[in-house]
Amino acid sequence: MVMEKILTVATCNLNQWAMDFDSNLRNIKESITKAKQAGATIRLGPELEITGYGCEDHFLELDTVHHSWECLKEILVGDWTDGILCSIGMPVINGSVRYNCQVLCLNRKIIMIRPKMWLANDGNYRELRWFTAWKQKDGLVNFLLPDHISQALSQEYVRFGYGYMQFNDDVRVAAEVCEELFVPVPPHKELSLNCVQVFMNASGSHHQLRKLDIRLSAFRNATGTHGGVYMYSNQQGCDGGRLYYDGCCCVVINGDVVAKGSQFSVKDVEVVVAQVDLDAVNSLRGSISSFQQQASAAAVVPSVRVQYNLCRSFKHQTPLSSPLKITYHSPEQEIAYGPGCWLWDYLRRSGASGFLLPLSGGADSSSVAAIVGCMCQLVVEEIANGDEQVKADAIRIGNYADGQFPTDSKEFAKRIFYTVFMGTENSSEETKLRAKVLADEIGSWHLDVCIDSVISALLSLFQTLTGKRPRYKVDGGSNSENLGLQNIQARIRMVLAFMFASLMPWVHNKPGFYLVLGSSNVDEGLRGYLTKYDCSSADINPIGSISKQDLRSFLKWAAINLGYSSLAEIEAAPPTAELEPIRSNYSQVLLWNMHHSTLLLIDYL
Repeated sequence: MVMEKILTVATCNLNQWAMDFDSNLRNIKESITKAKQAGATIRLGPELEITGYGCEDHFLELDTVHHSWECLKEILVGDWTDGILCSIGMPVINGSVRYNCQVLCLNRKIIMIRPKMWLANDGNYRELRWFTAWKQKDGLVNFLLPDHISQALSQEYVRFGYGYMQFNDDVRVAAEVCEELFVPVPPHKELSLNCVQVFMNASGSHHQLRKLDIRLSAFRNATGTHGGVYMYSNQQGCDGGRLYYDGCCCVVINGDVVAKGSQFSVKDVEVVVAQVDLDAVNSLRGSISSFQQQASAAAVVPSVRVQYNLCRSFKHQTPLSSPLKITYHSPEQEIAYGPGCWLWDYLRRSGASGFLLPLSGGADSSSVAAIVGCMCQLVVEEIANGDEQVKADAIRIGNYADGQFPTDSKEFAKRIFYTVFMGTENSSEETKLRAKVLADEIGSWHLDVCIDSVISALLSLFQTLTGKRPRYKVDGGSNSENLGLQNIQARIRMVLAFMFASLMPWVHNKPGFYLVLGSSNVDEGLRGYLTKYDCSSADINPIGSISKQDLRSFLKWAAINLGYSSLAEIEAAPPTAELEPIRSNYSQVLLWNMHHSTLLLIDYL
């Protein structure tokens, strides 16, 4: 019988939280267990998975590194790494220098430690503030393990630096950490010429609209021209900051994606497994003459010899993982699922009992409401799929009685989502009705409030102090008067929103407080069209990086796909802030003297 070698590999999306060592460790253990149950001999986890990627200046604390070693020790003294190579991300101090590292472990021992060589330091990333890049490429150095680790493992030194692992069956495995894939000369090119077949990329990559194809193309290109198995792992969720890490763990062989995890999910742990034929890698490389010639002349990369076989003999009836047809979420789906999953993570970790949104009936606040509604749908769907952690969080946040849990998204929304229409004499009946209908469709607890008396009280106080009462421009007032009157309305709404958020749980005999949601889009921020301490000054703003044009497309999509049909009417309505006496020709676009397509161009610039 013809026998061949295959390698079973596992990679994962993990929902890690900055500095939550207990939960992070639990997720890591669960992912290793699932990988072993699937027969994998390699398990890859995300970048800095023990601490969580977003620890920021906590990385500068010695305790953060110490606790990371304690977590790693707990993994190694147990049976977690028996029979499986595990790549685990954590900070490591070598001498007095702090590095972002992948610790490579097998059979209760540390095989080597691979420090990151090219750090992400642009856009949302500031790794050079907390870590130093490893620049020694000419050899591996000895690293003295912390004393308590050395005693627990009966291992004093471990190899540290840039290199790869060579196993008994001549499987060669190397790490390439996140940003290193995207530098002009990535390490995998040189490692490929040193016959490394398997690359493990531990990442902490955040979500951006329309960017997933760039990432997947990089994985394909890394192996499509010179062969290889490329494994990618990522965090998934909000880890305490403003970014959403969008998962998409995957396995690519010779340019084909053969396993892929979800981009958006409320799960804590997702593991994907692939069975790959390393002979296919060697065959492709052997068929490329230029690759052979360059490999013959390549500089030697240092390696660590490992006395273990990663491959298993397999019979032809055992299926290899086949190439997948990759589909991408539309931008409208990304707007629904990304912020929705981020909101769920933020809510369940915050100690809050829900969200409160000033719902005006306009496009922006309605978009936020729809995103929360989508969040509720995702949570109920995951509970129906049997996720006990999501179920436990939903029971706690929704204040369910024993034996009860969410089974309907509208019922769940009624427990955790308050919407408030705060109208004035400038508000129209149309927007008031739109807000109410949308709230009913989502299931939120909705209030209609007239705030004219509050505004009048402030104006009376101003008149008492100054002897003057401001007027709107349409009534003969100056620009200063007009702006002042508009800002009073906007600011009072946010003050009242925070009051409702803190007191409404008490009114309904519920514990905790509500998080106030903002609804200011990126166009308004770029244009400067906002009032300080208005809807841009909430606890969190799910649409702060999304353009008005994208939000309008989202509303059309959500009207059909989320079941909130009133969003179609909201999208079609002319934009208006309703902060001045209503005139038939009033439009927010006319007020800006700038069309939203022009604003979108500013966004890109």
